[in-house]
Amino acid sequence: MKLYYATGTCSLSPHIVAMEAGIALTLERVDIGKTPHVTASGVDFSRVNPNGYVPALELDDGSVLTEGVAIAQYLADLAPASSLAPPAGTIARVQLQTWLNFIATELHKMYSPWLFHPEYGVEAQAAARAKIAERLAFVETHLGTCGSFILGEHFTVADAYLFTITSWSPFAGVDLSGFPHLRAYLARIAARPAVRQAMQAEGMKVAA
Repeated sequence: MKLYYATGTCSLSPHIVAMEAGIALTLERVDIGKTPHVTASGVDFSRVNPNGYVPALELDDGSVLTEGVAIAQYLADLAPASSLAPPAGTIARVQLQTWLNFIATELHKMYSPWLFHPEYGVEAQAAARAKIAERLAFVETHLGTCGSFILGEHFTVADAYLFTITSWSPFAGVDLSGFPHLRAYLARIAARPAVRQAMQAEGMKVAA
């Protein structure tokens, strides 16, 4: 399988999941700074994903999966012993999907595009940061009672996703100083070997 990624984007989330699950992936970087986006092998990325964004996962049969939360769950289900996702049809799986949807709609799409494009203006970005702060307050309260990870004591795909998105905070100017549980959580996840390996493979800086 091949994962199309871009450094510093949400493609890190399914990459972490694959590393945690012990699933080998071929990586192909996408230059999202150019239009049209081109892969490292010179392919027009719109031929892979017509929507033009990463991640995309090309399966061994040539079919392509898109949307990070779908890819992450697919990878987790390939390795059920990893406990990265509860079994389909269980309440725990619905709780996982609840968190994935929350992260996608209430956090991911507030950080990006609003805080990645200065042309949207100072007022729009201030509103986005205020909304993110409200949502992170909810996350902070949950992390104070849930255990080490979002669903308790087991790392899941939701943790890979939340870590990926909230790690954008320094770049996006989102202040995390008022969220001690979240900061401890991010440090805990950043120390995981699989997370470090995925970040290094994507050309990201990893703390010593």
